[in-house]
Amino acid sequence: MATFDLELVSPERLLLSRPVEMAVIPAYEGEMGVLPGHSPMIVALRGGVIRVTEGGRETESLFIMGGFAEITPARMTVLADEATPLASLSRAAAAQRVTEAEAALAAAANDAPEIRERANDRLMAARAMQDAAQAA
Repeated sequence: MATFDLELVSPERLLLSRPVEMAVIPAYEGEMGVLPGHSPMIVALRGGVIRVTEGGRETESLFIMGGFAEITPARMTVLADEATPLASLSRAAAAQRVTEAEAALAAAANDAPEIRERANDRLMAARAMQDAAQAA
């Protein structure tokens, strides 16, 4: 099976760097599958799960809080704001992040639209984290 190089980087460290058969990423427009030979593009990512396939089976599932992916036919580099292996997600911590994000959005009610939009994006990512923690 053909592969492409996947690099997943968070501000803290390099999390993955190896050839993979496929990766599914949480693009803003929806889930997006990436295979070898994909058209070049840069994609904004929302909070959600990146799923990696190697050897015909899913080998990695990581939750990201958002970021960007640069895709070329032979490589994909994901720059994640924050990344956590799905199995390590805490339901209590995810619930706390939702509570904090809801409070931040409410506090931004009279702020500029771009500030409200960032607060809403953080709330959506926190809710996605909570959903992923429940499913893990």
